[in-house]
Amino acid sequence: MSAQNMPQAPDPLDGIAETLDRAAGAAIAQMTAGLSPITILQAFSDWGHHLAFAPGKQLQLTAKAARKYVRLFDYAVRSAGDRDAAPAIEPLPQDRRFADPAWQQPPFNLLSQAFLLNQQWWHAATTGVGGVGSHHEDMVEFTARQMLDILAPTNFLTTNPVLQRKIVETGGQCLVDGFRHLIEDMQHLVRGLPPAGTDAFRVGETVATARGKVVYRNRLIELIQYAPTTDTVRPEPILIVPAWIMKYYILDLSPENSLVQWLTSQGFTVFMISWHNPDSEDRDLDMEAYRQLGPMAALDAVSAITGAPAVHAVGYCLGGTLLSIAAATMAREGDDRLASVTLFAAQTEFSEPGELGLFIDEGQLNLLEKMMWSRGYLDSGQMGGAFQILKSNDLVWSRILSEYLMGERAPLNDLMAWNADGTRMPYAMHSQYLRRLFLDDDLAEGKYKVNGRTIALSAIRRPLFVVGTERDHVAPWHSVHKIHLLTGAEITFVLTSGGHNAGIVSEPGHHGRRYRVLTRETDGLSYDPEEWERHAEKKQGSWWTEWGDWLASRSGAPGAPPSMGAADKGYAPIADAPGHYVLER
Repeated sequence: MSAQNMPQAPDPLDGIAETLDRAAGAAIAQMTAGLSPITILQAFSDWGHHLAFAPGKQLQLTAKAARKYVRLFDYAVRSAGDRDAAPAIEPLPQDRRFADPAWQQPPFNLLSQAFLLNQQWWHAATTGVGGVGSHHEDMVEFTARQMLDILAPTNFLTTNPVLQRKIVETGGQCLVDGFRHLIEDMQHLVRGLPPAGTDAFRVGETVATARGKVVYRNRLIELIQYAPTTDTVRPEPILIVPAWIMKYYILDLSPENSLVQWLTSQGFTVFMISWHNPDSEDRDLDMEAYRQLGPMAALDAVSAITGAPAVHAVGYCLGGTLLSIAAATMAREGDDRLASVTLFAAQTEFSEPGELGLFIDEGQLNLLEKMMWSRGYLDSGQMGGAFQILKSNDLVWSRILSEYLMGERAPLNDLMAWNADGTRMPYAMHSQYLRRLFLDDDLAEGKYKVNGRTIALSAIRRPLFVVGTERDHVAPWHSVHKIHLLTGAEITFVLTSGGHNAGIVSEPGHHGRRYRVLTRETDGLSYDPEEWERHAEKKQGSWWTEWGDWLASRSGAPGAPPSMGAADKGYAPIADAPGHYVLER
């Protein structure tokens, strides 16, 4: 054996080097809120160098800037003699920052118009530069947009006429109130308390009030069986797998918008997984642990308690992705206990994950893994911060303006209070999820393995009911729609108004709700998202009723409700709903 092929002895510094690298990465991550400065620098270097060697693009941008100055000057001249002069540029439909009539008065009309023109120019400057990688282009465009949002005239006293008017009307009291709100929020943050106002929504008292029993518990889940509210129920129970990035009770908020209570009123037996909020001791729980201890353990319990041969399985967000993995594994192994599969805003294909993908690349994950390694989990505040950055205009700057400058604090509703009740993500699971699904797209590309063997979503042949939401920044509906390409099963796809959370919590009677629906038969023709929109039927109201009819048509005749738990089978009721795990902070 040559010296080159001889096995190498371990380097005595391997362990020390790895520990030092992880500690350094964790320290950097703490200072940058988990964002990789190297990745951002690489993106801007890619963009800057290609722009520097693109004289045609530079000429085009110079001409654009000149035209925008001319448009602004023209508007300034026209508006001087006519306050109702047509603007040089209209804001995007979702941008409501300059909607108040005060922005039409000089000089604030010129400030807002200059800002919007500048914003449009920067979009042109950061996109369409030849040679720049698509991920780097997205990062540069996003970062430029964030910086412009910080500098928007709405954020400063001297340039915001609405704020100035408020100060005059209140005699400056709004600034006093805003400062009090700021101090209150800082105190809550330092003490580790939930935001002000959430105490009005107490789990088990005002939210998560559906009656039921915890009938099973392991180290990762509690399984809640809800009490029937009808004399008879369908023989196929419903098992809901929520995401562990959120508390389950988004599906059991106030009684009037509780999906759980609506389902039981329709004659279904409902079971809900309530996830344990992991801590440092759970750092090694991986995706397989979540599959086995989550939906598979719950399915065993539901089958034993009800005696039903088949179950309607439902997955929300990350829980839907896990349910898809579980369903594909069951299909591979000949386990036919699923009557149907329903997915709420859940991705199974991650090549186009939307703006959340800005935070997913090798450099970002490397830094994130080092940050999680130091504690064993990813804190809910860090995840929440990423989601806030994605919608900073609505969730950060508008809040600073309204609460801390104008002194207006809108009362929290149940959905907002739930959103503040965050959870943690264990190191092993979150790392695997981001790498194997987001970064490598293993599930869609046929590379995802369970127990050493590859699974395929094409093996799922049970009917699917899939819900996407129009304004989803977590699971964009175009991405959710791609499940049509991954399985030939019958798919009823619904696109509903609203976002990732509010679009799902869409109870009948909710004003302004609408949706589109189209069913693709088994092995039928699939449309791309644009074609799908043209062919789908438009309907007013809540999609819940559509889903309820769909479930009923795939269920047997109603009969007597099952018992609450099954002590003789090892599933005796342990506690009243909502249980213990949902209260963990």
